[in-house]
Amino acid sequence: MSAEERLIRYCRIDTQSDPANEQVTPSSAKQFDLARVLEAELKELGLENVVCDEHCYVYGILPSNLDRECRTVGFIAHMDTAPDYSGTNVNPRIIECFDGEDIVLNDECTMYMDDFPWMRSLKGKRLIVTDGTTLLGADDKAGITAIMEAVSYLVSHPEVKHGRIAVGFTPDEEIGNGPKYFDIEKFGADFAYTMDGGEVAEMSDETFNAASAAVSFTGFSIHPGSAKNRMINAARVATEYAQLLPQHMVPERTEGREGFMHLHGMSGDCDKAQIDYILRDHDSAKLQAMKDMMVKAAEYINMQYGDGTAKVEFRDSYRNMKEVLKDHPEVSAIAWKSLQELGLTPVNTPVRGGTDGAELSYRGLPCPNLGTGGGNFHGRYEYLVVEEMEQSRDLILKIISHVAEGE
Repeated sequence: MSAEERLIRYCRIDTQSDPANEQVTPSSAKQFDLARVLEAELKELGLENVVCDEHCYVYGILPSNLDRECRTVGFIAHMDTAPDYSGTNVNPRIIECFDGEDIVLNDECTMYMDDFPWMRSLKGKRLIVTDGTTLLGADDKAGITAIMEAVSYLVSHPEVKHGRIAVGFTPDEEIGNGPKYFDIEKFGADFAYTMDGGEVAEMSDETFNAASAAVSFTGFSIHPGSAKNRMINAARVATEYAQLLPQHMVPERTEGREGFMHLHGMSGDCDKAQIDYILRDHDSAKLQAMKDMMVKAAEYINMQYGDGTAKVEFRDSYRNMKEVLKDHPEVSAIAWKSLQELGLTPVNTPVRGGTDGAELSYRGLPCPNLGTGGGNFHGRYEYLVVEEMEQSRDLILKIISHVAEGE
């Protein structure tokens, strides 16, 4: 079975997580469908301590074949796909040699290269795309595939020396709960890498700091015919509040290391209203400044309409893993060196988001993120470059080799 055949088999298994059920792990029982497949495959390969636990986390250990001690390196990928777009009845299609032109997915859906200009550089590559009705699921089943392919190679080539290797697959990463019940002790690695990025040449040891904010508004609802100087329309006040926040700090106007304040939900009427934000910045002080701005905006609203009209509640999600990884530079250095040895030009790209590795790093498992060759995640335009996924497998093997050498 080739790497692309393995990927397609995994992609056909529907594993979407469910943000409406985030208090339960896994949020969707169907994630067990892939988890049990992976559990069986790891056992068939002869890994030790293989288990799929009650929360849908899969663990396994490939024992060392060295006659000396070395550190245990781990590799992690998530099984769920994003709730943003359907993951049911995924029907991948292989483009043998991409010509750099628009890709017709179906009679009603085309990937126009003017919308995705960077894809023109993939001319000549072997791509896997969707049929335009679902996402693909390369995020992160390409990561799972790369890990399974690397482990399978080592099992079938016992002459290749390696240390103890830990494998872990998580549920619910797409709704922010991937690390929730991840058992670092059971996983058993000294450090690890999440295989959950885009271009294979990209290595990321920095993420956003993340928080969410719920702003609630209490109005005074009376008949509009007698409302003058009396009515407080909570829904209208909510829109006024949103206009008080910096308009240049929205996602559609930011890039690179610029943070954002993203209004991603709103509801309400004259009596009650709520708007929900996610806040992101690589700098924790700048994230705090966003929170302060939101509090001041609420204070202004309350000055205008009365105490208690606006109330802000914050919830912190994850922190920038750079604060941990800067104390473990060798972990990133091994990946960087391995990328170079594959003939690639490594790029250290700060993640404009988070990974399982962010929280795991703060819990004592240094865990940068590596690419697997996918793009346009979370929608019907998702694609995977087969050659890059294969390089991702080779990257894992390179890293394992360096760790076995004592690095």
